[in-house]
Amino acid sequence: MSKERFTKPPDEQIKSELTELAFQVTQMGGTEHPFENAYWNHFEKGLYVDVITGEPLFSSRDKFESNCGWPSFAKPIMKEAIKYREDTSFMMHRIEVRGQISNSHLGHVFDDGPESSGGMRYCINSAALRFVSFDDLEDEGYGDYIKYV
Repeated sequence: MSKERFTKPPDEQIKSELTELAFQVTQMGGTEHPFENAYWNHFEKGLYVDVITGEPLFSSRDKFESNCGWPSFAKPIMKEAIKYREDTSFMMHRIEVRGQISNSHLGHVFDDGPESSGGMRYCINSAALRFVSFDDLEDEGYGDYIKYV
């Protein structure tokens, strides 16, 4: 699957297609409530893709229970899909995680993840993601990503 498939739609389209929460999180840097989001305790086999572009970001293989209330992943599928930015909001020092193509706010990355998986915890807002079940990968055009799940 070529990267050209994943493009950022115009702002008007983004606003009209996203839920209010997804827009607030991805475009305004918001955060959804812990333990009250779609994927914090979701462990079905599949891919988590950028809600804006459809670009695969995380695999269920790298998802783990961190008890933080948001989906947590040990690493992105491909380093190039994510970009990082220093975040000093709320009088904290964190590293924000953004979609490379969408430039959407996804969440933050911390160095308190499982040591056996590299020690990182990508704490991601469910509202920034769309889940594609393993059984639907081929039908939805993600057959090239089966090897990552």
